[in-house]
Amino acid sequence: MPKRTRDFAASIRSCRMIFILLLAMLVSGCLPELPDEDPPPATPTPEVLPTEPLPTPVATRPMYEPGELVDYIAQTGDDLPALAARFNTTVEEIRKANPIIPDSATTMPPGMPMKIPIYYRPLWGSAYQIIPDSLFINGPEQVGFDTVKFVDEHPGWLKNYVAFAGGKNRRGGEIIDFVATNYSVSPRLLLALAEYEANALSDSNPPADSHVFGKIDFRKEGFYRQLAWAADVLNKGYYDYRAGKLLSFEHLDGRLERPDPWQNAATVALQYFFSRTKSGDDYTRAISGAGIAQTYQELFGDPWADPKPHIPGSLEQPYLLMPFKPGPPWAFTGGPHNNWGEEDAPLSALDFAPPATSSGCQPTDQWNIAVADGVVARKDVGTAVLDLDGDGDERTGWVIFYLHLETASIPPVGTHLSAGDNIGHPSCEGGTATGTHVHIARKYNGEWILAGGTLAFNLEGWIAHNGSAPYQGTLTRNGKTVTANTMSDGGSFIQAIGQVVVP
Repeated sequence: MPKRTRDFAASIRSCRMIFILLLAMLVSGCLPELPDEDPPPATPTPEVLPTEPLPTPVATRPMYEPGELVDYIAQTGDDLPALAARFNTTVEEIRKANPIIPDSATTMPPGMPMKIPIYYRPLWGSAYQIIPDSLFINGPEQVGFDTVKFVDEHPGWLKNYVAFAGGKNRRGGEIIDFVATNYSVSPRLLLALAEYEANALSDSNPPADSHVFGKIDFRKEGFYRQLAWAADVLNKGYYDYRAGKLLSFEHLDGRLERPDPWQNAATVALQYFFSRTKSGDDYTRAISGAGIAQTYQELFGDPWADPKPHIPGSLEQPYLLMPFKPGPPWAFTGGPHNNWGEEDAPLSALDFAPPATSSGCQPTDQWNIAVADGVVARKDVGTAVLDLDGDGDERTGWVIFYLHLETASIPPVGTHLSAGDNIGHPSCEGGTATGTHVHIARKYNGEWILAGGTLAFNLEGWIAHNGSAPYQGTLTRNGKTVTANTMSDGGSFIQAIGQVVVP
């Protein structure tokens, strides 16, 4: 093993302790089912205005000299392309300043000290960090948390609130869990947000305004729709920052803000969310220690007391088969695009359509298969979740998410599948689709893993690449390229081989 790789591996092993000390898928598109309608809001309650003074502003960053080396502590999920974008530098310059990083590195070890050349940009936002990334996602830290019980133990209106969501009536805590599961956003964070915006846990009187999270849109009326919208926007902020794409955002008053380069993805997600609904002093307070952070701490304790990184250094995807069997070619109809929701992030999913003699949503005898050994951890309308670590909990380890499967063909929850076993027929079930297909995405410890980029989807050696827009993109292997096309032309056809490809 080269010395540099040994050093980096040693760094990964040692950085857990350092962290504690230093890190505070034939279809034009596919979408999940739109949220169901909520009942009309109940008794109005007067608006309560904050009385505490505005927090003291965080000191601004200095105007660094071009290329000046600054200290940085790697945070969970960091990769070099994203760091380069945030610090306005290049991967090559970062590598030069940190020669210990091997060429094969994917994610950085959380807690690893780094030197990064910075090129100053104006209008950087707050450096205050609200919550760790591991508490943003619906991951290992949420295992054991009973959302329904927590809600029922509080006097607020949420425990008695009922809405029709996902095909049935659900109570307050069940609505939180439903949204947390679908979007993979922490139920604790959603509860803190509901309390901060609408006193959902502390006030027995529901708010008068049905747009409780601030999205003024008749299609988003009621708590459930508002919550789903909020989770969608939070995910856009989180994953666009994670990908090095969210380098600035505009406030309601037109003010431009650039996230501080040292920020973590969870904080930027909350900053981005509040920029969509608040301005001026209301925004400043919301992202400060007197805002959502204080509400979270009052409900669940100090989020920074014992942060546990959920993405390790040099994370690698396990070997995955194509999600269909060897035989006739399927069409690669959707390059990297959003896995769940209406926003254009995270770009974590790929789409494949079976061979067909006619277009549209037609039944097929073709099967989608388990891309690896695993257990069916969840089954819903059009949806199957394959848990690769076998513990049956999709919040831990590698998970493959399938959408638009024929529900009746999906094995029961708890079924153990070997790679290549049938998991369901492709269909149009589970959301909006214009043709029979399957949509697949990956999660690791609750975090959606982007389909392109540093940890790109690898299916039998075919590597996914982003296109210039969602649903565009390519798969490449050994110099051959297949291009995503919703019309299933010849250039989008791809065959599975059903076995390991040796480079």
